[in-house]
Amino acid sequence: MRQCFIKICCLFIFIAFAVCSLAQQIFPVDKNATKETVMLYQNMFKLKEKGYMFGHQDDLAYGVNWAYEKDRSDVKDVTGDYPAVYGYDLSGLEENNANNIDGVPFKKMRQYIKEGYARGGVITLSWHFHSPLGASKGAWDTTHGTVSSILPGGVNHELFKKWLDEGANFISSLKGSHGETIPIIFRPFHELTGSWFWWGKNECSDFEFITLFRFMEFYLQHEKNLHNLLYAYNTSDNFKTKEEYLERYPGDDMVDILSFDAYQYDDPVKNDWFVKKVNNLLAIIGEIATEKNKLTALAETGYEAIPYAEWWTQTLQKAIGKNKISYALLWRNNYGINQWLTPPRMHYYAPYKGQVSEKDFIKFYNQDNTLFEKKVSAEKLYQ
Repeated sequence: MRQCFIKICCLFIFIAFAVCSLAQQIFPVDKNATKETVMLYQNMFKLKEKGYMFGHQDDLAYGVNWAYEKDRSDVKDVTGDYPAVYGYDLSGLEENNANNIDGVPFKKMRQYIKEGYARGGVITLSWHFHSPLGASKGAWDTTHGTVSSILPGGVNHELFKKWLDEGANFISSLKGSHGETIPIIFRPFHELTGSWFWWGKNECSDFEFITLFRFMEFYLQHEKNLHNLLYAYNTSDNFKTKEEYLERYPGDDMVDILSFDAYQYDDPVKNDWFVKKVNNLLAIIGEIATEKNKLTALAETGYEAIPYAEWWTQTLQKAIGKNKISYALLWRNNYGINQWLTPPRMHYYAPYKGQVSEKDFIKFYNQDNTLFEKKVSAEKLYQ
């Protein structure tokens, strides 16, 4: 009798432990997320305890003075390793273009995404949606009323759904070697608290933006059956408090990752505002993430042309500091003079062979808590 009682007690303890363990597990907001997407999300929580992943926009497509060379990467040329996170942009799909906003053919982008995923890397997609009211200005149209025009009942609502259809078709075509859909960190309506895009702070109300975000996510999940997305809420760096950061937040049931974009614009030797500001803002979203069981990221960052030789270890590394973020993504390395800039100039954010910050970037790479693809691949994030 006593043995039976002990067995029953052990069974109850086992069940209680199992229930507790399950409760402690964190799942994406999409309740039907694919197995690989769930594993990526949960493993990213574990990985941030070791360090943060280094990312680079358009890394495999082109670099300084080269484009579309097999297995090429400016980051790999310098370190012998690829970034852990690959960023690409979907702008152009809404107009059925063959190439995206940066000239990358979508056919090549699909292949680059497959290659990065196959090596164990992580993929993130942004989308500079063209404006339905001021298409000639692209995403940088600031016409008021654009967002309301694409919400349910708006004159451009059906057009917006067609755009989402094109995005869904592309994302669902991203398959791994076993036919599984590749998990994606989706970062729509980025820098949403700025005022340079048609979805910006001064271009639509908080309610309109939240409605837009929630409709988009509902449509992709329930109408297009996309279940391989982790959703990132991505502001500019113009907030000062938790309350300001969350003013346009679409809800805990809509967001997996909290993030913002922040760039260096002046000489970091003369002014340390970037270090202090980024460190403080990461602490703010980190506190929110702890409360809400979310991940955090520095979704875009960099110092154009990196003229400061020690920017990686003396600026970026210090800006991130002890904040436990998932990744920091550097913006793209344009392959030549960017004629759109004033004045036209080279436009790059990661070093290349011979660049002034190359040696410091290698020091940055060798830090224990900076995670590039080799380290991340060993973690088997999708298993």
